[in-house]
Amino acid sequence: MSEGDRPGDKLAGQLLSSGMMDKLKQQRGQLMTKRSESAVDPVHRVEPSRFEDLPSYKTLQLQKTIAGFAGVENPFFRAHESAAGAETVIDGRKLSNFASYDYLGTNTDPDVQAAAKAAIDRYGISASASRLVAGERPLHLDLENAIAENYGVDAAVCFVSGYLTNLTVISCLMGPQDLVIHDEFVHNSALAGAQLSGAKRLSFRHNDARDLERVLTNAKGAFRNILIVVEGIYSMDGDVADLRAILDLRKNHAFWLMVDEAHALGVLGEKGRGTFEHFDIDPRDIDIWMGTLSKTSSSCGGYIAGSAALVEILKANAGGFVYSVGLAPPLAAAALASLSVLRRSADRVAKLNYNGRLFLEKARAKGLDTGTSEGHSVVPVIVGDSLRAVELSNRLFAKGINALPIIHPAVPERLARIRFFLTYGHTDGQIDAAVDTTAAILDDLVDEKVGAASLDLDALQRAIASS
Repeated sequence: MSEGDRPGDKLAGQLLSSGMMDKLKQQRGQLMTKRSESAVDPVHRVEPSRFEDLPSYKTLQLQKTIAGFAGVENPFFRAHESAAGAETVIDGRKLSNFASYDYLGTNTDPDVQAAAKAAIDRYGISASASRLVAGERPLHLDLENAIAENYGVDAAVCFVSGYLTNLTVISCLMGPQDLVIHDEFVHNSALAGAQLSGAKRLSFRHNDARDLERVLTNAKGAFRNILIVVEGIYSMDGDVADLRAILDLRKNHAFWLMVDEAHALGVLGEKGRGTFEHFDIDPRDIDIWMGTLSKTSSSCGGYIAGSAALVEILKANAGGFVYSVGLAPPLAAAALASLSVLRRSADRVAKLNYNGRLFLEKARAKGLDTGTSEGHSVVPVIVGDSLRAVELSNRLFAKGINALPIIHPAVPERLARIRFFLTYGHTDGQIDAAVDTTAAILDDLVDEKVGAASLDLDALQRAIASS
């Protein structure tokens, strides 16, 4: 077993509270200081620091030590040996899969696969240049027109990464004289975009329009432009942004509203068109529709939809578009074909939402904590302890169910969880088995007192000192 494969790699710092981690880091730092009394004065250093000397690397080694001590097997980076839908194959085993977001099964749809293959035959694999110079292909405009049509807006623009989309768009539109206000649970890519922009950044309590109004009132008149960023369906919690309440705030406040539709397209609304269809609101009331191409549209990339002026600005000024290669033709073709499948597949959307509601109802009936999930496509089971969440995931895997933990620092320690993605392809039997098995294992873990509180901290400190 290689070092990278040791149980618990990259997990340990996420298994303890931040207070415990700080104390252990301090002790580790004191020990390393004693071991390096002969270190060269950094002022006179003539060579660059080694990566091994960086605090981030030392923290990783500390995490490995703690994870090894806890005996936690790493549930991440397991290779899937087939297309991952409602089922998958890992290590030669077929499992029920609740860890992938191919919501409408477009990843294995014959029409989508045929479109990607045809694009390869005609255009090759890569666009081979930025779209501004030699990377433009007819598929790009076809895809952007289809996205704009879905949202009922003027135009759209596609990027090669969903993460990059938030990063480059927010940093392009906002600057030091502006304010970005975001839901406290918004995706990291939006936070990174706000930070890169240099704008002031403030958050409001999750899905709380009253708290948002408080933030807006306090900021009134102090900034050039204000951008509010929310998610259609929140990827960690499975609840829906209260768009009506947010739009009502425009009676007294001026702001742009950006909605991340990554987990809402293909899920919300009778036809799966997204959050605006779910609430029956005018999509033009939303200034910036953002989404990814990797979920319902079974490709890779991201998009922005809105006014013609917005798209023109981004195509000319957003670094992630101007200085990046165009979306690969087979990926553009797959996304375009997936949107075509969506337009004629209201039955798949209905089945997906049936599955989400069924999972939520059964989980609650078993006494599982599903937080604020509304039972569309994402349902968490909140465990409240990162070590316990990881062990729950590992035992589910042993029982033939693939569902991954979300642990500190991705979520607060008290909200550590298993996140279940539902697809239209899941059966009632798979859902029953997943819920029943989760409840039974969780009961066992509680009885066994599995959790961070059970660790012997004195022994752990000795293990760190000797590492």
